[in-house]
Amino acid sequence: MVAYTASVVGNGCFFLALGWAASRTAAPAEVSVVMAVGAVPRAVLMLGGGVIADRFSPHYVIIGSDMVRCAVILAAAAALALASPGLWLLVAVALVFGVADALFLPAVGALPARLADAEQVLRVQGMRSLAVRLGNSLGAPLAGLVMALSGPAAAFAVAGGLFALSLTLLFTVRIRALPVQKPDPETAAEGEAEGARGGKAAGMWQEMTSGLQYVRRQPLVRMLVLALVVVELGCVAPLSIGVVLLARDRDWGASGAGWTLGTFSIGAAVSALLLTTWGRLPRPGAFYIASLAAGSASIASLALAPSPLIAAALGAVGGLALGLNGGISYALVQSACHPGYLGRVMSLLSLASFGVGPLALPVFGAAAAGFGTAAAFTVFGAIAGLGAVTCLFSTDVRHAELPN
Repeated sequence: MVAYTASVVGNGCFFLALGWAASRTAAPAEVSVVMAVGAVPRAVLMLGGGVIADRFSPHYVIIGSDMVRCAVILAAAAALALASPGLWLLVAVALVFGVADALFLPAVGALPARLADAEQVLRVQGMRSLAVRLGNSLGAPLAGLVMALSGPAAAFAVAGGLFALSLTLLFTVRIRALPVQKPDPETAAEGEAEGARGGKAAGMWQEMTSGLQYVRRQPLVRMLVLALVVVELGCVAPLSIGVVLLARDRDWGASGAGWTLGTFSIGAAVSALLLTTWGRLPRPGAFYIASLAAGSASIASLALAPSPLIAAALGAVGGLALGLNGGISYALVQSACHPGYLGRVMSLLSLASFGVGPLALPVFGAAAAGFGTAAAFTVFGAIAGLGAVTCLFSTDVRHAELPN
C-alpha cells in the first residue's frame, strides 16, 4: 500500500505541475486540451489494459507502467530545466501518461487477489481507498509548494521521484499464486475454444469480447458494474460543477463550495478507515444497497440545504455512504469474479469510474441552465438512486456474501 500511495501522490503532483507548466506558455483553451488529452488513450485502451493484466501478472504490468511514467516525467523535468520546449512536449507527456494509466488501473484493481486471502478482500479495498484519499490530498499541495520554491521542472522531478520510490517498493512485494477456482461450464468451453485459436496468442479483440461475455453471464458482477455506471452518471456532475453552481446561486461563496467538497472527502476517508478496520461485514449485499441509497439521497438533498453548514453535513454523509458503497462493490466483484477474468472485469469498473462520469457534466450544466441548479441536483440524485432501486430487486445483490 505504501508503493500505491507513493504512486497516487506522484499522480496528483504530476497533474498540477502539467497544468501549471502549460498555463505559462499557452492560452486557457490550449491548457484545457493539454489536461484532457491524456484521458483519450486512457478511455480507449482501458479494456485492452484489462486483457494485458489477465495475460500477464498484474504485478509486472504495474511495474512496467510505473517505469514508463517515471521515465517520461523525469525526461520532461530535464527538458523543462534545460530548455524551453513548446506545448508539444506537454501534450506528448500527457498522451504517454494516459497510455500507462490504461495499463495501470486494471492491473492495480486485479492485484489484491494476489496479495491477501479472500476473506481479507474488504480490508484491502479499505486500504486502497485510504491510499487514494491520502494521495489525492497530498499530491497537489506538494506540487504547489515545490513550484512556488523552484518551478514546474522541480515539481516534475518530485513526481518522477515518487514513481521511482513506488517502483522500488513494488520489487519487494511478494505475490501469491492465484487461488484455483473451477470455472463454470461456459467458461471452460470458452477456454477450450480460445486454446484452439492459439491460447494467449489469440487476438486482443477476442479476449476483450470474452471478458464482456463473462460479465454478461455473471448476474452479480453484471449488476454491480451497471450500478457503478449509474452511480457515476448521477454523482460525478453534482459533486464537481454542481456544488460550485449551488454555492454561486445561494451566495455561499467559494468557501461554501470548498467546505461541502472537503467534508465529502473527509467522509470518504472515514469510510476507508472503517473498511480497513472492519475487515468483515455481515450481509454485505444489503449493506451495499443501503449505503448506495443513503449516498444518493444525500446528493439529491444538497438542493434543499438552507445553509453551507447543512450542505457540508450532507457532503460528509454522502462521502461516507458512497465511500462504503464503492469499497464493498469492488470487494464483491473481486470475490465473485473468476481469477482468469479479473483484469478485464476491473478494466470495466475502471472505465466506468473514469470514463462515464465526465459524460454527464454538459448534461448537468444544460439542466441547471434550463431548470435551475436545485432541479438538476434532484434529477441526478434520482439517477444515482436508480442504481439502489435496481439492486434492491436483484436477489444476487441482496444476498451477496464475502468469503469468511
